[in-house]
Amino acid sequence: MNHERIYLIEEADPAVFFGTNSRNLSLLKELFPKLRIMARGNLVKVLGETEEMSNFIRLLHALEKYAAEYNVLPETTIIEMSRGERPERERRENVIVYSTGGKPIVAKSENQAAMVRLIEEKDLVFATGPAGTGKTFIAIAMAVKYLKSKQARRIILSRPAVEAGEKLGFLPGEMKDKLDPYLQPLYDALIELIPAARLREYMESEVIQIAPLAFMRGRTLNDAFIILDEAQNTTTHQMKMFLTRLGENAKMVVTGDMSQIDLPRGVMSGIRQAKSIVSGIEGVGWIEYEQKDIMRHRLVQEIVTAYEAHEMLRQEAKRNKDGEE
Repeated sequence: MNHERIYLIEEADPAVFFGTNSRNLSLLKELFPKLRIMARGNLVKVLGETEEMSNFIRLLHALEKYAAEYNVLPETTIIEMSRGERPERERRENVIVYSTGGKPIVAKSENQAAMVRLIEEKDLVFATGPAGTGKTFIAIAMAVKYLKSKQARRIILSRPAVEAGEKLGFLPGEMKDKLDPYLQPLYDALIELIPAARLREYMESEVIQIAPLAFMRGRTLNDAFIILDEAQNTTTHQMKMFLTRLGENAKMVVTGDMSQIDLPRGVMSGIRQAKSIVSGIEGVGWIEYEQKDIMRHRLVQEIVTAYEAHEMLRQEAKRNKDGEE
């Protein structure tokens, strides 16, 4: 009788691999009744005859690669692969990553596809445009892809904590509680792309860091994929500070919506100034989303258009009034 200890590859989440209530593990035991199979965390222990064990280990390695890539491992796939059959799931082109439910994440518009290409080609990419165009989600999906492929050792996500009508000091709770409402959209995207247990592990070990912009000061970010969201609410000094955090072997993506600036009147947006200063530098990319790129409910695009038309009429009325005076 032989004994083997096998550790799952880092990219394969144990919760995904073993399944709900360890159903996948139970299935593997049924498929290999001559083996004694035990699992704890990412460790699999096997006891049995050499030939049977070799077949099991060969299947296990194939399954863990499948789970790591697709973020899902159905029982039907385990059975098919145990028979030497090719799983029904076909590899799709242009997939960035797979969601926690195994859904392929792909660019859904020309500008999203252009953003993916820019991130691959440039070290610093700016993406501006209306809410709902998916610019932040695409940035985070690319960050997860780079982390899984080991092109980046960590992901750093940041937002300016601008007091849009509610002062941080008057929010209840400790500092984390006060800042979480600003950072929640970043958590939401990560939850869709990384299994919960693995995401918690990444955040506890600071492989993934989510922090307000003020926490970036004084740092040099090497071997990282860095995202600054809601950058229209940075001041010019904050933007310069953030951009100069870029370290060796790092990617940086800056996203913002110029129609939703919450800075005090008379304060220039950092991303607006950056466009005139750094957009011509080699290695810097810029993508501008439009209303047609909005991916939310069909009404969102019409609502945005209606608000813009209302604002144009308001400004025209104001100009006419000023002219009469």
